[in-house]
Amino acid sequence: MDRRLTIASQVAVAAVAGYCIYKAFNDRKQQQSLKDAVPKSSAAPLTPEQIKIIKATVPVLQEYGTKITTAFYKNMLTAHPELNAVFNTANQVNGHQARALAGALFAYASHIDDLGALGPAVELICNKHASLYIQADEYKIVGKYLLEAMKEVLGDACTDEILDAWGAAYWALADIMINREAALYKQSHGWTNWRQFRVAKKVPESDEITSFYLKPVDGKPLPPFRPGQYISVSVQVPELKYPQARQYSLSDTPRSDYYRISVKKETGLDPRAPGAKRHPGYVSNILHEIIKEGDQIDVSHPYGDFFLSTAEATHPIVLLSAGVGITPMMSILNTITQKKQRKIHFIHGSRTTDARAFKSHVRKLENDIPDMQVTYFLSKLAGSDQLGVDYHHAGRIDLQKLDGPSHLYLDNPATEYYVCGPDTFMTQMEQALKAYGVGDDRIKMELFGTGGIPHN
Repeated sequence: MDRRLTIASQVAVAAVAGYCIYKAFNDRKQQQSLKDAVPKSSAAPLTPEQIKIIKATVPVLQEYGTKITTAFYKNMLTAHPELNAVFNTANQVNGHQARALAGALFAYASHIDDLGALGPAVELICNKHASLYIQADEYKIVGKYLLEAMKEVLGDACTDEILDAWGAAYWALADIMINREAALYKQSHGWTNWRQFRVAKKVPESDEITSFYLKPVDGKPLPPFRPGQYISVSVQVPELKYPQARQYSLSDTPRSDYYRISVKKETGLDPRAPGAKRHPGYVSNILHEIIKEGDQIDVSHPYGDFFLSTAEATHPIVLLSAGVGITPMMSILNTITQKKQRKIHFIHGSRTTDARAFKSHVRKLENDIPDMQVTYFLSKLAGSDQLGVDYHHAGRIDLQKLDGPSHLYLDNPATEYYVCGPDTFMTQMEQALKAYGVGDDRIKMELFGTGGIPHN
């Protein structure tokens, strides 16, 4: 793999991660659960005066943040055109990357005296960095052009004292992330760079999702992963003339001979459309239409902070997913059903029956596992869809349509809830579960999209 890919990845991930940081600052549930896990920074601590300066710039960032980050990306890509290799082209066109990073700067400045609150963002971002093999020295590029963009946009108002304070603040955060990523690399079983895999098999799971069975070209046994985690996949994109890397959840129980991912083919979006969150599915379309059985692709070690807490647990578990959010749930489901020692409720929502993946597999598990129940929600009903067979409730997932004790196991204070899907779905499920009195520590969520792990 071209070395430019890893250098550019740091910058690309910074943009995607921006919104994650912003959300994490406002999610006290995750802050408290991961706060103690944030690595200590070995960089010089900010002085009281520097903290005061950073906080004083909050209103400035609120007004000029997007202009600063837009200049940052423009200048950096002009000076380093090779960095286009992993940038989301459409997110540059529609400004999503600039706005996301501006939100991150605003949130960081607002919480500069409480870096422990960065816990969930650090964990999420560093796992993605590790899956792209980001190295410590690659943070210098981001810092240089970010500070220069501040000076360019703010002009004389950006004094040397402000630049010094922001330089110190940047490296305080960067050092925390560098330390965490170093720890993740030590846990990677010696897998420290892209590894070639052969597509052993492609299996359609629905009219949108296809599973890819990936076997290592070197034939060496694969390390285990935690059900729910993902891998990065890198492919060459002819339209862009450079490679792109994306993250896809592993969709089967850990095995030593292959990994499985299940990819939704994105139909494509106009990147200039105001509501377009992602680029037109370059990688997913290549995997579906161009990559064939026998072809080789580059794959990373598994990473991710969303995973099954333990395979040995005996308390009930509820798996809530919508759309392609089903993919990490299959890894979790296939793992816990091997033990047959938990009450399981698999709840899934899809637009149509044809769009629903793994139908026959889930039906077989339901028949084989006495303590497993399945509930399907269907948004668009077809004339052939039968209530009780193809679906159980019309519309999107609504927990009020389910019985609390028997369907959600609300009478058991140890029940765990795993949730994955679009951002609005995630928010609705979290709010509904909290309204039932479910504690923050029992709700595990994986967000697909700009605010979390992009999957297209």
